Amino acid sequence: MEESRNTIVLICVGAYLAVCVAVGIWALRRTHSTRDFFMAGRDLGILVTGLAVFSSTLSGFGFVGGPGLVYRMGMSSLWMVVCASIGYVLAFYLLAKRLRLFAELRESITLPDAVAARYRSEASRFLTALAILLGVMGYLATQILAMATVLQDILQRSFGPISLEACVALSCAVLVFYCVTGGIIASVYTDLVQGAVMMVAAVLVLLAAIAAVDGGFAGMSELIRQDDPEAISPWGALGAVGALSWYFVFALGLAGQPHIITKMMMNRRVSDAKFILPVSVVAYAVSAMLWISIGLAMRALVLQGTHPELPGSDAAAPQFLQSYAHPLLAGVVFAGLFAAIMSTADGFLNIGAAAVVHDIPRALRGRSLGNELLWARIATAVIAVIASLFALYSGEQFVALLGAFGWGTFAAALVPAVAIGFNWKRATAFAANTAILASLAINFGIKVFGIVLPFGFDVGALSLLVSLTLFFGISLVQTAPKIDEDIEAVMDL
Repeated sequence: MEESRNTIVLICVGAYLAVCVAVGIWALRRTHSTRDFFMAGRDLGILVTGLAVFSSTLSGFGFVGGPGLVYRMGMSSLWMVVCASIGYVLAFYLLAKRLRLFAELRESITLPDAVAARYRSEASRFLTALAILLGVMGYLATQILAMATVLQDILQRSFGPISLEACVALSCAVLVFYCVTGGIIASVYTDLVQGAVMMVAAVLVLLAAIAAVDGGFAGMSELIRQDDPEAISPWGALGAVGALSWYFVFALGLAGQPHIITKMMMNRRVSDAKFILPVSVVAYAVSAMLWISIGLAMRALVLQGTHPELPGSDAAAPQFLQSYAHPLLAGVVFAGLFAAIMSTADGFLNIGAAAVVHDIPRALRGRSLGNELLWARIATAVIAVIASLFALYSGEQFVALLGAFGWGTFAAALVPAVAIGFNWKRATAFAANTAILASLAINFGIKVFGIVLPFGFDVGALSLLVSLTLFFGISLVQTAPKIDEDIEAVMDL
């Protein structure tokens, strides 16, 4: 079977891409309105919603960027991955019930719709949509780059050298077809199968990683310790300040990720949230084992000379699966990985397109575009192309760090205005708007000017600290705002 390894992988990936086409066509027949395209008709069950929330969190960021970050920095990225369980609990406690009720009361089909209803402010709607659109570029670029990186590794083994640009173009083309036809419906139903597959695959990959290195995790730890004691220390190579800043922005920041919290508006009943949370947490906890085990195993294998030096840290996951996992397991994991990337990218394209054709026009001229569904599909294709260019030419070569930038952008802009503001009646529209603008200025200013913060402190953590300070400070000195009676009743629950 080893001699036909790449053939098996190609068949699994090819079969999955064919399924994507079929799901897209099936979802096209169920998508009749922008409510279907953006909200899946608000008719999702517990299992589908729970796995959709979990898949949106991990995706290409976790399956490609995560192992690459462990390979490069050691234990530092554990401060990203272990805090997600706390993040789920916070996000569901703060938002699950309120977002779903806002969506029902005001027929909201996007997160900026809910923000506008809470603050009675079209400026808040506009700035929320702008923050989503800008954050989408960094995070969507992560998904496209992850997909292209894996595709490049697979195709080169069968067809010889192939450029990353060609793989990005192919990934973008498949992604656009899948997203334009199916909208969010295609994404959430793909998540159902993909989530189940990845939970089983993560356990099997963990066992393969343990078997690949003599002594299992103890052997890996000793090899890494001899090479770089800091990498295997609790803080990893990044250091305490950087690791704790990741913990802060990833634990609190999950409540500001629009591609995740928007799915809390899609379930069939408000009461479903208490069942959706454990599904998401357990699925994430199991699948995160892949993030940790592959990164440690590949670094140990390279150090002991069993595997050649990687061309880049993002190659850790593809090369481990190709070289040390059973061919059928590798094929299934690659297919599941593509499923995770496609469904998460669909989510980003969906909220980005909604910002362009629904939220920004409503904020500026009081109504969304005519023939909104058609324009949503056009905007989806345009955003995918722009994000592909950003992935190639942003100057950032690591999937995980692109993902961290996108995560931090969303967290700093939306945690104050949404996660805090939907629970605190004292919060004002001006405070929310100021927090969003300040966070975007810090995030993109530091990125554009190439500023490096001391001690590895994360840019997203800095901007989140500033935006929270401004949000609380301004709200406390301003007069308490007027809140519509139905919105206030939801906030009292």
